[in-house]
Amino acid sequence: MNTNAGDTELSPAELINYTQYPIDQPQDQATQAIIRQIQVGLAEDGCAVVRDFLSPEGLRALLKEAEERSPQAYYSQKKDCNVYLNEGDASLPSDHPCNRFLPRTNGFITTDLFGEETAAHRLYFWEPLKDFLATCLGKEALYLYEDPVSSMIVNVGRPGQQFNWHFDTNEFTITLLLKAAQSGGYFEYVPDLRSPEDECYAEVQKVLDGDRSRIKRLDLREGDLQFFLGRFSLHQVTANTGDTDRLLLIMSFTEKPGVVGSVARVKDLYGKVTPAHYASEQQKVRADKLLD
Repeated sequence: MNTNAGDTELSPAELINYTQYPIDQPQDQATQAIIRQIQVGLAEDGCAVVRDFLSPEGLRALLKEAEERSPQAYYSQKKDCNVYLNEGDASLPSDHPCNRFLPRTNGFITTDLFGEETAAHRLYFWEPLKDFLATCLGKEALYLYEDPVSSMIVNVGRPGQQFNWHFDTNEFTITLLLKAAQSGGYFEYVPDLRSPEDECYAEVQKVLDGDRSRIKRLDLREGDLQFFLGRFSLHQVTANTGDTDRLLLIMSFTEKPGVVGSVARVKDLYGKVTPAHYASEQQKVRADKLLD
C-alpha cells in the first residue's frame, strides 16, 4: 500500500476499506468470511452487497472523477427501450416482451473518458480485485470486458431520470454506488427470471404487466460494492425523485476473453462505437444464445 501521506494518487488498496477487506490476501480470515457471505447471497438470489467497500478517501476520489465528467455523459436519443435493449421483433405480437418499450432517460459516462491516471482506471485494472471477484463468483478466471466504450462506466441518473427494466449483456456486473439519490433511484430486480436455455417470456410479461410478487428492492448505500447476475435477472433503477444526481460506477468482467458489445446496443446506449465493435460483429463472443 502507498503510505506516503503527501501523495494524492491513491493506490488501489487505498481506494478500498483495506483494513476490513484485505482482498489481495485470499487466505486472510476476513477475506474468506466476505467471500462466503457473497457466495451465499449470489446463490440465494443472484445479488450480494459488501457494505462500505470503498474507503472514505476512495469514495471521494471516485466521486470527484465522476462529477467532473458528468457533463460529458451521453443520453440516448431513443427514449424507449425493450428489456433486451434491441429493436424488437415485428414478427411477434405487439404485446410480446420483445415489443414492449419502456422509458429510459439515464445517461452514461463512458470508459474512454477515464484515462490511466484516474482512480477508477487503477481500481478496474487491479489484478487482486479481479481475482477476488472471480473467487466470489466461483469462476476459475475472469477477463476484463474488452469493450473500449463500456467496460467501466458511470450510470448518471439526474433528477427525474430512470433506467427501466432490462437484462445485461454480461452474466454478472460489479457496481459501486458513488452518490445516492436523495429519494427514489431504487435498484429493483427479479432474480433468475430467465436461464441460458430459456428466455421465459411469460414471466417477463408478468413483470411488465405490473406483477411485483417476485420483485426485490435493494438498499444500496454510498461506498457499497454490489455483485449482480444481470444477464439472467431482470432489473431496473426507478426514477430519481430527489434534487441531486445518482452516480453508480459499473465495472464489467467476462468469463471469456474478447467479449465486446454489439454495434447497435453500444451505439444506442453510449453514442459511439469503434472499429473493435464492427470487428466483433463478425465473430461475436457470448456464453449463451440469449437476446442481448
